[in-house]
Amino acid sequence: MAFKITEECISCGACEPECPNNAITEGETVYVIDPVRCTECVGSFSTKQCADICPVDSCVPDEANQESHEALLERWRGLHPGEEPKV
Repeated sequence: MAFKITEECISCGACEPECPNNAITEGETVYVIDPVRCTECVGSFSTKQCADICPVDSCVPDEANQESHEALLERWRGLHPGEEPKV
């Protein structure tokens, strides 16, 4: 499942550079996560980097975009062709 950023976001920008898939961008009032690019850091890290760094815990699972670990890893492979998963 992709992650999303809630309205509690304070637009600090800490999460954007942490995303290995460039899925996080600045929105009009809060940062947003593109669910097509989000792999929950599967393939790159063992933890969700946006959630780890967020000072107000506004990076949360997006229940509307649930996917299996295998689907997330397959997406990661598409975003990082030729690379081997790190975890």
